[in-house]
Amino acid sequence: MTRTVRLGVLTPSSNTALEPLTSALAAAVPGASAHFSRFKVTEIALSDAALGQFDDSKILAAAELLADAHVDVIGWSGTSSGWLGFDADRRLTERIRERTGIPATTAVLALNELLALRGITRLALVTPYTADVQQRIVENYRRIGVEVVAERHLDIRVNHDFALVEPERLRALMREVAATRPQAITTFCTNLRAAQLAEAVEAELDIPLLDTVSTTVWGQLRAVGADPAAVRGWGRLFGWK
Repeated sequence: MTRTVRLGVLTPSSNTALEPLTSALAAAVPGASAHFSRFKVTEIALSDAALGQFDDSKILAAAELLADAHVDVIGWSGTSSGWLGFDADRRLTERIRERTGIPATTAVLALNELLALRGITRLALVTPYTADVQQRIVENYRRIGVEVVAERHLDIRVNHDFALVEPERLRALMREVAATRPQAITTFCTNLRAAQLAEAVEAELDIPLLDTVSTTVWGQLRAVGADPAAVRGWGRLFGWK
């Protein structure tokens, strides 16, 4: 009998990319399904109002709704700790577990686990964010011993508009950062249509693509003891252990 695995996913309210991508990734695992709960996020910036969108109380309320669906794991499919600091995600996952009794992970914690697993210290960063947000992300990775050797950002603030960036534009940015020969490239935003590009990008550049929609699912599967290697056609990271 096939094991049922319900992946609960916390989603920014204005995001349109991660749900279809996550559902496709989950569909690659026999018995797995993805279930979503939204909380309000409309702008990515360093203003008080924008940072306040990621107040834990709002996220925890969305997590409690996922718990009603008896999901096996809850994943925050968002990259806010990139600029808030990685401890923000550690605290959040602890509070989700305390509140719901369900294991939790995040896009960024899973990404950082992958970096540590493979000894990656030279990373290329592609985002839609503004320069000040991008700099915060670069600084936070420097603090954990990961050098961002190349970066590209699109200076967009409106979360909804991230999903409007054409995948070919993202591929072009990946080609540009690949010139520095990083050990991996991350598309660091869960409202980019990038996860599905992994196989083609890796074949062309011979550099792993660690998209944050994909890292969320990888982390969730690991958290429930399922084998991420069941996900095929979405990049090398799913074969990493």
